[in-house]
Amino acid sequence: MTRLFSNRSRHFDMGDLPTELLARDAHAPEHQAASPREKNPAGPNSINEALSAYQALFEKYLEGETAIARAPLPDDLSLRSKNLKACAYFLDATLAGVCAIDAMDGLPQSPLKHTHALVFLVEFSREPKSDESGAAWIHGSNKARTDARATEVAVVLAGYVRALGYSARGHVTGNTHLNLEALAQRAGIARCEGGVLQMPFLRRGFAIAAVSTDLPLEIDLPIATDASLDWPDSDAYMGKQGTRPGWAESEAELRPLHLGRYPMETLKRVPEPTTLILRDEIIRNSKRADLFTRALAGDLGEKAKVQRMRFATKHPLAFAMTPLIRNMVPLQGTYERLVPADTNGTLSDAQKNAESIKALAYFLGADLVGICEAEPWMFYSHEAQQGKPIEPSHKHCVVMLLDQGFETMEGASGDDWISGAQSMRSYMRGAFIAGVMGAHLRRLGFSSRAHTNAESDVLHIPATLLAGLGELSRIGELVLNPFIGPRSKSVLLTTDLPLAFDQPIDFGLQSVCNMCLKCARECPCNAIPFGPKVMFNGYEIWKPDVEKCGKYRLTNMKGSACGRCMKTCPYNREDLVESSRLLELSIKVPSARRALIDYDDQIGAGMRNSVKRWWFDLEIVNGVCVSPSGVNERDLDLDRTNKLAQNQKLAFFPPHLQPRTETTIATTVPLDREAGLDAYAHAEKPSQAKKRKKQ
Repeated sequence: MTRLFSNRSRHFDMGDLPTELLARDAHAPEHQAASPREKNPAGPNSINEALSAYQALFEKYLEGETAIARAPLPDDLSLRSKNLKACAYFLDATLAGVCAIDAMDGLPQSPLKHTHALVFLVEFSREPKSDESGAAWIHGSNKARTDARATEVAVVLAGYVRALGYSARGHVTGNTHLNLEALAQRAGIARCEGGVLQMPFLRRGFAIAAVSTDLPLEIDLPIATDASLDWPDSDAYMGKQGTRPGWAESEAELRPLHLGRYPMETLKRVPEPTTLILRDEIIRNSKRADLFTRALAGDLGEKAKVQRMRFATKHPLAFAMTPLIRNMVPLQGTYERLVPADTNGTLSDAQKNAESIKALAYFLGADLVGICEAEPWMFYSHEAQQGKPIEPSHKHCVVMLLDQGFETMEGASGDDWISGAQSMRSYMRGAFIAGVMGAHLRRLGFSSRAHTNAESDVLHIPATLLAGLGELSRIGELVLNPFIGPRSKSVLLTTDLPLAFDQPIDFGLQSVCNMCLKCARECPCNAIPFGPKVMFNGYEIWKPDVEKCGKYRLTNMKGSACGRCMKTCPYNREDLVESSRLLELSIKVPSARRALIDYDDQIGAGMRNSVKRWWFDLEIVNGVCVSPSGVNERDLDLDRTNKLAQNQKLAFFPPHLQPRTETTIATTVPLDREAGLDAYAHAEKPSQAKKRKKQ
């Protein structure tokens, strides 16, 4: 929710609720208490069955092997606890605290010899009203949805601690060795009120989970018995500490759930994207032509090939997400109907279906949702492994964006050790959301398939563009949204459920990117063009040099992957009322855009904020966490434009320079840079393409 007051001075490990204002008491009693219950009963078409498959999968990874050596962690126990709580907030926990484990806490048969626990709450999601779209699917499933989300967090945090070389296990409702309700009280994140646990400030229900470990930690104190759990004063209610305001929940209730939190309905809609697409000239590529697949096959050289399997998961937090990401792939679905579909009954209205599917996506955790036609040219042509042809299927495509998080981006350089984890978090969450949605639609009788970062038959960029979630930016192969900027990852769901399509949007980005060179100026490998857009395989685009970009991301030895262009973009803003006003000014007053671009540099936007730097710089080498050899610590360099633009040489690789469609990953096809440089130098201009098509 858009806030009035900035959180720039608030440490990330403190969370977004002002729990530091609560009185604490080390001797506060613990009471037998129940967790909050579901408020609505589940109907026959609820998503509970779809959620159960993911819950079962996630629980398999609550335990695992511990690294053979311990990471070089700080001796200060408070720093360790702050790091773990920040990890929980990074994964979207609502409240987190640390407590000691007593001898009486474990079940008699428990083999664990753990001394401490990180305990956290994940709040229930907002639900639609009973007469709103999506209610029949959503009501009665909030507990199952939130239990699954809490289990996901527990799996990742336990895996993270084990990667650090300490024993750890996740504990969730129905699969725990510990009394979670007692630990929540001891860790100071909830208190028993009338026999039921209640968290401070918020009135929604929640799920409890914990990670027990033998890692020594600093503990938090329980909430004092006489402390009010309500907002203590008007400053706290208004969010003056940079915290979530007390009016956030009631304001959110004013919008139907299917509209989401961002006012996308206020943007100008247009029949076609603001960048030219010549559909009849697009040549479908094999998945083998994807740059990271080419790296895996050795096309980019031996170093890139070796680093391909670890570049995004070198950091232990990102590494801990890989079991879930990989093992959700078999649940992504098929193109075949499994049971007869209700095409003439309650699910025959495409507009109502679209509203319901959007409400479901927001309920599960998507940040932005749009729908477009899945046109044949948007599909890959062949598989990468066996070269098997891909037949375009499904006419409808649901596109969801996951925000990578402003606060962590604010503390990072964009290409340091947390960068890979930012991407992996969004990939993991997106796979869960799209997977559950697809499983639910298949249960209703509609063919559905999720398309994730791990496995996708559809190109995400054109789908995101046509679904009206943004415009193509100077960054190039990135669709930028006006509200969260470029810091998103996408996930798709294709289906034959009848759905109404959204139109593309126009918020003036082409004009802004024409004037603004900030992402090009700050790119570490000079891969983003300073010059104009060109035509590439039927698209009008600021085409980046994917070889430069890909090699840097793969072989970055002072960080994990790279997202510096996202970090430094002027649209990467804190979610404040002030930011909303700047966006509105940029849209409605084109003459103000140049001044707004300059203002972004003047206020130092894109600099690192040390208050938001919460992670440990660690690298996994041969299965063990070590201190890395270096850390990228970049800030803005206002003088780079002239240095880089004059000598910039870019290459691109159109379909005729890609591996042939039948080529598999087993065959190396070295990337031909000289041919790529020549292709870019002779690229057609968009104006020429328009004139040619008109003739």
